[in-house]
Amino acid sequence: MTPMTAPLDSTADAFALTPIGRIESDYPDKFGIPRQPGLAPAARGRLVLLPPYDDPLTVRGLEAFSYLWLTFVFHHSPERWTPLVRPPRLGGNAKVGVFASRSTHRPNRLGLSLVELKGIDTSQGGVALELASHDLLDGTPVLDIKPYLPWAEARPEASAGFAPDAPPQCAVDFAAEAETTLAQREDAASLRALIRQVLAQDPRPAYRKGAETRVYGVRLRDVDVRFRALVNEAGETRLEVVEIVAV
Repeated sequence: MTPMTAPLDSTADAFALTPIGRIESDYPDKFGIPRQPGLAPAARGRLVLLPPYDDPLTVRGLEAFSYLWLTFVFHHSPERWTPLVRPPRLGGNAKVGVFASRSTHRPNRLGLSLVELKGIDTSQGGVALELASHDLLDGTPVLDIKPYLPWAEARPEASAGFAPDAPPQCAVDFAAEAETTLAQREDAASLRALIRQVLAQDPRPAYRKGAETRVYGVRLRDVDVRFRALVNEAGETRLEVVEIVAV
C-alpha cells in the first residue's frame, strides 16, 4: 500500500526564525567578500549573541571546538529568487539550478558557513564569539551555531561539481602610497594580510578579465582599498593596491 502524504500547505508549513546573534565583521560591504569561508584567514569577526541567548550557559563547552558551523541569513540579498543562477566560478554566464549552487539568491536566503573559533568573551556579562577565516558581512543575522566535527563532516573524496578546486590566486602588490598608509597603522600586519587574501581572489565581476584602466574599491575594516588590474610580461593578471583611504 502506498503511504499517503498530506498536501503541502505553504502557510501551515511556514516557520518563524529568530536571530540568536549578529556578526561584527571586517567586511562592511558585500563587494570583495571571499565567496567561501577559509579563503581569507586574516578576516576577523565577532558573533555577539542577543538576549535571551546571550547567557554564558549556552556556550558552556564550546571552547573545546576549533571550528563552528553558522547558519545565517543573506540579509542584503533580495527576497526574490530564480530557479537558475550564474555562478562566478563558471564565468558569470553559464547557468545552473539554484540548488546546485551556493548563490545568495535563494528561496529562504539561508547561508551556512564554517568559521574558526578563536575565543569566547563573557567578560561583559553577555557572550561574544571571536571568529576568523569567515565570509560574513557586518550585521549578518545568525540563526544557529553547531560545532564542526571533522571525522563526520570532512569528505575529501567527495565530488565537487563545477568547483573541484580552490579558486586560482592573483598576485597582489602595493604601490608606494599604499605602503605609506599601511605603515602608519597599528594593525598594519593584519590589515596587509587581509588585503592580500581578499584581493588574491580577484573580487572583480567574473566577466572582467585581464588589465583594466578602471580603479576598484573594496571596503575592509575602516578603509577603502583601491586597486587596479595589471598584466605582466607572462600574461598573468596581478592586482595593485594604489591607495588606502580611511572612511
